[in-house]
Amino acid sequence: MTGFDITGTSAPWALFVPRGAPEAEGQLAALEAKGGHVHHFAAADLMTEQGIHGAFARTLQFPGYYGRNWDALVDCLDDLCGAVTSRVGIACVIHDADALVETEHFPLFVSVLCQGADRANSAVDLDGFPLDRSAVAEHFVFECGEFDREMQEKVARRVEQPDLVVTRGDGFVGAALDPEEWH
Repeated sequence: MTGFDITGTSAPWALFVPRGAPEAEGQLAALEAKGGHVHHFAAADLMTEQGIHGAFARTLQFPGYYGRNWDALVDCLDDLCGAVTSRVGIACVIHDADALVETEHFPLFVSVLCQGADRANSAVDLDGFPLDRSAVAEHFVFECGEFDREMQEKVARRVEQPDLVVTRGDGFVGAALDPEEWH
């Protein structure tokens, strides 16, 4: 398995891997060794849009005025405080993620995560002007219990959208914003 770096600020932002994948586990440990944080989510808590907003707000310490909608989620993921990221980065691991693949909101959820991560992993704003902070590594790791070739193709088909680039590697599927659409 190669083709992604959870410890740095390069795409892909969303990764789909088998549970316990050695490379993903090693990179998560390396992120923590650099001072970053790994946050864990149960897919069972993310089966509805309301569940997603509640779980992310609690775990990532969103401000009280968080609007609990997709745009607000993008904004909060872009603007995570230093206490959550240690100004190094975060990885959010979603356990048993294969349960999410068939939900209606799954493609939009992945796109929203990629939007927030794309902004956090950049040191410039949407207009290309430098931010008053450095880029912060932000990645989302979807751990799937069953991740054979059939499941990988199913995930890739569900994630594939006009605004995302889907990559396939040895044992993983990745997603990032399509720069032609977003930049």
